[in-house]
Amino acid sequence: MSVRTRFAPSPTGRLHLGHALSARVACEFARKHNGQFLLRHEDIDTSRVRPEFYLSIEHDLHWLGLDWNEPPLRQTDRIAAYDTALESLKAVGLVYPCFCTRREIRDEISRMSAAPHGPEGPLYPGTCRQLSTAERRTRIDRGDPHAWRLDSRKAARLTGSLTFHDLLLGRHSVDPGLLGDVVLARKDIGTAYHLAVVVDDAFQQITHVTRGRDLLVSTHVHRILQQLLRLPEPTYLHHPLVLDDTGKRLAKRHDALAIATLRDAGKPPAEVLALTDDVFAASLAF
Repeated sequence: MSVRTRFAPSPTGRLHLGHALSARVACEFARKHNGQFLLRHEDIDTSRVRPEFYLSIEHDLHWLGLDWNEPPLRQTDRIAAYDTALESLKAVGLVYPCFCTRREIRDEISRMSAAPHGPEGPLYPGTCRQLSTAERRTRIDRGDPHAWRLDSRKAARLTGSLTFHDLLLGRHSVDPGLLGDVVLARKDIGTAYHLAVVVDDAFQQITHVTRGRDLLVSTHVHRILQQLLRLPEPTYLHHPLVLDDTGKRLAKRHDALAIATLRDAGKPPAEVLALTDDVFAASLAF
């Protein structure tokens, strides 16, 4: 199979230099290997998505000269595929309903003498993992709002030892408990990032997942889901990040570094891309 990469922004704001770097890495990697570069709108969080940002994302990428090979995919057109994947995990008892609110989770963690922690902070303490099958069914039948969480302990026993390969960072052993029992389907939208991304990467036949190093920890969960759902394993490239003046990664609040802002200030595409040159060079240094 030829190389296929993707850039997958959320249409919840304008693209900034960090996005430009990610799209540039994915696009140039595909071009280098005579492959294909795809665009995916990760728009499952409809409460935050704004229609105008679909077009602004595409306009910014075209303006930068980063063009894709197939029509853009929208996750909101793929809900049935995520439902099918979730049902397959339910059928083998690898997910469980979680009825906790965010406040209840915070309160539970505050009461624990040794709350579980991961690289991004406190982990879900497994409160609803302990519920009996009967109690779960009773609460679902009466309409209690709930998310669906991956039972990371059961999943680890089923998958056994796993690894993934990163072109920059080498071989990694998967840590099933790194992010704990992550949410695979939210209460409000019926799916969540971790489940949707692995289903879509397989659907789009992505061979190389290129993305920021801040998502490296998520790859541990993604490899587990790929194994459980019998999806192909891509090669990874977690590139360095574009940082602001304080050393923090860029976010959509950094409007001064939005592509549209830089364009409106009169900067040409080549000059905007040049602002990412150092990190771009490091991203393909393998």
